Amino acid sequence: MTSAPLFSTISATPTRLADSVADEIAKYLLDGSIAPGAPLPSEGRIATEFGVSKPIAREALRNLSAAGLIETHPGKLARAKALDGEPLNRFYSYAVRSSLKRLREANEMRLVIESGVARLAALRRIPEGVEMMHAAVQDMRASLREPQSFTDADVAFHLGMAVATGNEMLKMQMEGLRAIQREVSGLFSARANRTKADWLATVERHKKICDSISAGGEELSEQAIVEHYNAADIASLEVADRLSPLDRADG
Repeated sequence: MTSAPLFSTISATPTRLADSVADEIAKYLLDGSIAPGAPLPSEGRIATEFGVSKPIAREALRNLSAAGLIETHPGKLARAKALDGEPLNRFYSYAVRSSLKRLREANEMRLVIESGVARLAALRRIPEGVEMMHAAVQDMRASLREPQSFTDADVAFHLGMAVATGNEMLKMQMEGLRAIQREVSGLFSARANRTKADWLATVERHKKICDSISAGGEELSEQAIVEHYNAADIASLEVADRLSPLDRADG
């Protein structure tokens, strides 16, 4: 007995068959019709449903795998992945270590994104995200002068901001920014002259952001983010400037 087609009967565009097939399958992955971990049909079945060749179906699956939407293994069915920002995180991880110029650009991008995230988080205040921020501030306070644990809490705080917006795309974007956050936080923590007062000041800046969002202050939340960047990230970039020979060649 032939099973019913899984995908719609919309014809694939002849000019870019693999892209069209990938686009159609992506709709089912992104709307949850195919749950994370669930297998996709075989290449042969996909080819039959879309009326394309198996090489075209294979290319479509490669496109989806490169986008981080599915996992593929030789000889096995492709499976849907839980959606997260890991592909972006990998890209940014390479980018921020390539030169000081790229690190500066990444930092500017973070400020632009997180300013908007802070405002939306203050507007919506999704409890799960607010609780994540409060917990992260406590973890930061408990991790003074412990760079790795402090950085982990810092990353969790900014993810909590995104969760507080209730916007899944922003959550994925913040997950993608983790490499940048870790690089900057690590540089800031690596300063040889960093005192306990410096660590506490960082905690208090995060607490101010958290309190502003919790109170629903959109403008205050954005202002607190800007103040945090002015204090913390500029200092981190100054450290990077002294440590990085790449930027000398980068101009």
